[in-house]
Amino acid sequence: MNKDELLKLIEDDDLGLLKAKPKVAATTADDRLVASFQEINEFVRKNSRLPDANPKDVMEFRLYSRLKGFNEDPQKILALTPYDELTILKPTKPIESIEDVFSDDDLGLLGDDAESIFTLKHVPKFIEKPDYVAQRKPCSDFDQFEALFKACQTDLASGKRTLSTFSGEQQIFKGQFFVLKGILLYIADEGEREITGGKVNARLRCIFENGTESDMLLRSLAASLYKDGRRVSVHDEHLLDTLQGITEEDQETGYIYILRSLSKNSEIASIQNLYKIGFSKQPIESRIKYAEEEPTFLMAPVKLIKSFRCYNLNPQKLELLLHTFFGESCLNIDIYDADGKRYVPREWFVAPLEVIEQAIQLLINGEIIHYKYCLQKQNIQLKTE
Repeated sequence: MNKDELLKLIEDDDLGLLKAKPKVAATTADDRLVASFQEINEFVRKNSRLPDANPKDVMEFRLYSRLKGFNEDPQKILALTPYDELTILKPTKPIESIEDVFSDDDLGLLGDDAESIFTLKHVPKFIEKPDYVAQRKPCSDFDQFEALFKACQTDLASGKRTLSTFSGEQQIFKGQFFVLKGILLYIADEGEREITGGKVNARLRCIFENGTESDMLLRSLAASLYKDGRRVSVHDEHLLDTLQGITEEDQETGYIYILRSLSKNSEIASIQNLYKIGFSKQPIESRIKYAEEEPTFLMAPVKLIKSFRCYNLNPQKLELLLHTFFGESCLNIDIYDADGKRYVPREWFVAPLEVIEQAIQLLINGEIIHYKYCLQKQNIQLKTE
């Protein structure tokens, strides 16, 4: 082929097959790591805050989880520090050198001993299989629960009940609803709770909205809810009475109520998760009518958040036990009445609303003695002693 024929062949290359294309460098793992971190940077620039753990959209939760993973990985922190323009990364331990990475190697994966990383350690040779594994089966008396499911669905649709993130086995108790893998379930019964190896467990009777049931263990249900489940909130004024099997012979003894302050005092208004846990024999609306004139209500209007009718219980004792349980989180502030007299209210506590509900349930079923409230993490934890 001569020169003229070669030039003609190049000119007839309609598809551009003979044209040289610039090489594109393959994206490396480091490039992808930096790109994923830049998405968090952009979010913080746009919103002037870090991604939230309980966001309204999935994307923000994804960024929150990603940032959490970065902060827990010393090697990723080292790689991303040059790009941390907004000081987003906050490692559990300060990472100042490569030695810090090796010293933080809790699992020994970076050790230089003679053993290979492929050598399994601390793994039992034999894994005992459980004697019994719960299985779902048709619920023979589902007609007794069908109305409960319909009522719960109605409450969810109207907003009387809401879905929230499942956060621990202390939320599981008889009479509670959950959503597991998209199916509504009801805890119809609960066996005796036992503590083994520092963990609480009990056999449950779980009724599912599709007409099946299972007698799974409490911790098995908790593990499943962590993976793909949601908690259904308790309906107002139906927490204590529905658990007690109320009949016409039972006598109503009063109300336990939870209030939120509407105070414009910056010292009070700036406190998140501040609630008053109180008791009243009269209707709550009457009790709080003149809240702005009473030191116990912080001399300000209040909003009723939850109220629970009490039957077959001593509400004053219930109130005292709740105050003791949340004692470390009690608000410490001086309040002065219209005459200038000083008061120190003792019924206001810093704790999330759902945690207060959990504490009430644990108190009712007698399990509260095994738990404590952690002020720092604002959750209920199993006692280790």
